[in-house]
Amino acid sequence: MQTVKTRQQALATVRRWRQEGDSIAFVPTMGNLHEGHLTLVDYAKQHADRVVVSVFINPMQFGESEDLDAYPRSMNQDSAKLAEKSVDLLFAPAVDEIYPSQVSNATWVEVPELSSILCGEFRPVHFVGVTTIVAKLFNIVQPDIAVFGQKDYQQLFLIRKMTSDLDFPVKILGVETVREPDGLAMSSRNSYLNDEQRKLAPILYETLMDIETMLKAGDRDILELEESAQKKLENAELGVDYVSIRRVIDLQPATDQDRELVVLAAIRLGKVRLIDNITVNI
Repeated sequence: MQTVKTRQQALATVRRWRQEGDSIAFVPTMGNLHEGHLTLVDYAKQHADRVVVSVFINPMQFGESEDLDAYPRSMNQDSAKLAEKSVDLLFAPAVDEIYPSQVSNATWVEVPELSSILCGEFRPVHFVGVTTIVAKLFNIVQPDIAVFGQKDYQQLFLIRKMTSDLDFPVKILGVETVREPDGLAMSSRNSYLNDEQRKLAPILYETLMDIETMLKAGDRDILELEESAQKKLENAELGVDYVSIRRVIDLQPATDQDRELVVLAAIRLGKVRLIDNITVNI
C-alpha cells in the first residue's frame, strides 16, 4: 500500500492509474477505523480496479463546543488495517495541506436547507464542513465511485445531492450500516462510551425497530409515533435531539400517505452523541 500526504502526490498517482486504464474507488474517512469502515473498503474493491482511502479529521465540520481535539486518532493502526485489506493508496494529509489558509476563511460548499434540518439543527456547521471536504477530496482523488455508509443517512443524502448538483462525475454508493451483535451501529464515537452507557446504547436501534413494527402494522399517526419513541428514550434517561420519520425521496416530514420512509434519531449519552436510522418500505 502506498501512503501519500500531499495533493500533488495523490494526483500524480491517480493520473498514472488512469493512463493504465484503471477505474478508481474512493472511501473518505476520519480514521479510527472499525469494521464498518473496512466493510466500505471491501465494497469499494468489488467495484473498481484501484481503491483509495483518505484519513483526514476535518476541522471544518466541528463546532466550537465539539470534540475535535479529543477525536480519536490511530493512524498507525489504521494504516495497518488498510494494508491488510490491500488498499492501493492511503491519502493522509495534514490540515494545512487541505486548508492552506485559515479554515475560517476557506471557501465552502453548502447544500441549502437540507443542511440545517435534523442533525444540522443541532450541529449548525457540520454539513457545510462535510460537503466542502468531500468536494475537495473528489477534486484531488478524482474517483469513478465513492463509497459511504448509510449510518449517517442525512450525510449520504446531502453528498448525493451535492454530487448531482455540481456535476461531479462520481457515482455514489451507499452501504448498509454495520452493527454490533446487540444492534448498536458501529461508530468511532462508541469508544467514548463507558460500560454503563455502552449497555444502554442499543435502546436507540430497538426504538427505531419499534417504530418500523408499528408502521408495518398499520399505525400511520406519524407525530404520535415520534413522540412515543422520544418519550421511551427520555425515560431511559437519554438526551434526545430528535426522532423523526421522513420521506426517503427528499427527507421531508412523512405523511400518513407516504410508503417509502426513513426513521432517523440522534441521542446523547453524557457527552457522546449517537445517530442511527432505518429505512421502512410499507
